[in-house]
Amino acid sequence: MSQVERVVVTVEDGVADVHMRDEAGKNAFSRAFVDALVAALTAVSRDERVKVCVLRGLPEVFSAGGDRALLLELAEGRIAPYDLLLTRTLLEVPVPTIAAMAGAAVGGGLIFGLSCDVVILARESRYGVNFMDLGFTPGMGTTRLLQRAVGEYVAAEMMYGCQYFRGKHFIGRAQVNHIEPRAVVEDRARQIAWRMADKPRGALTLLKRSLSLSRRQAFEEARTIESMMHEVCFGDPETRARIRENYNSTGDSSASQKSEDR
Repeated sequence: MSQVERVVVTVEDGVADVHMRDEAGKNAFSRAFVDALVAALTAVSRDERVKVCVLRGLPEVFSAGGDRALLLELAEGRIAPYDLLLTRTLLEVPVPTIAAMAGAAVGGGLIFGLSCDVVILARESRYGVNFMDLGFTPGMGTTRLLQRAVGEYVAAEMMYGCQYFRGKHFIGRAQVNHIEPRAVVEDRARQIAWRMADKPRGALTLLKRSLSLSRRQAFEEARTIESMMHEVCFGDPETRARIRENYNSTGDSSASQKSEDR
């Protein structure tokens, strides 16, 4: 599958639409998919026409997080955790970013969306982080960015227990912009994007650097600590065994199918 098919970028009236559509992999972060996504975000960052960027996935799945092969490469030392810079690439997009998370988001896929400046979840879709079910501590900035999004205590429950929660669970709990019925998530994102795109690009980029500073700093802090924890976790043979046993063909940890519909 080509990069064009995995991630499609269109630009209209100042709004870049970054559509993750790797249906076969459920937008899981394989090496090829990450390369395509980094290339797409880099192109958006360099495009002077772009004032706002909308990030969206498949109708049922925003992103399934790291794929099995990538996680095993990490566990076997063929990739250094500190070298995974997908989250940073999104954080460094110079214009406002909007995550239209209509579908479910798992692990790194959830944190990737939460790295945007504006976040819209779906009431019906499930969101969770499954790192610990796979035998290793969270990555991609999860330890800090998830706390910022849903609060310290809810984040702790999600990271320790690996439950999935439906979007409606976060109403009144999470610091996200909107929690909508799935069918209207992308329309809401476009409405917000058009309103932003009316503003001067120069002013938008200046404000973006200011407003995103604390999130970028939180990511860098988390990245340093998480990489050290990963060195320990991925050095344990049990981690490789758990990835092989618990990561099923759908791109999720089978143990992580525990969900809470409160």
